[in-house]
Formats: sequence, structure tokens, C-alpha cells
Amino acid sequence: MAGRTTDGTRTMTTGQRAYEAKRAAKAGVSLDKWLAQKERDRVAEERTREEAAKPPPAPKKPGFFARLIEKAQKPF
Repeated sequence: MAGRTTDGTRTMTTGQRAYEAKRAAKAGVSLDKWLAQKERDRVAEERTREEAAKPPPAPKKPGFFARLIEKAQKPF
């Protein structure tokens, strides 16, 4: 049964391992490198999603001169 071990790594069934081995061979890398690359890509994608989910920063208060010019342009 596939799942997670106590150290957080994934365990794969023999069928899953064979499938990933075929994909790694097609890409021209070893299975270990292939799995490490997939994990890095997964972590990077997760980080990107977290960054996108953050609310945008609050707009900055106008500076001294911007406020001065704004006051100067208002009618009395």
C-alpha cells in the first residue's frame, strides 16, 4: 500500500515504481534523480500556490509632497 513513512517520504507500490522507472529512463536520468526532481517540482509548485494565495500588500500612504500637491489642487 502506498502512503507516507514516518520521515515524510512516499512509499510506492511495485507498479508505481516500475512506471516511474520507465519515465525516468525515457527522460535519460536515474530513478533516484527522477524522484528527487519530481519532489523539487512539487515543492516549488506548492510554494508558488502559497505565494499566490497571499493577499496583496496594503496600498502605501501618499508621501509628503503628494499630499501637499493634493491639498494645493483642492478648491478653498
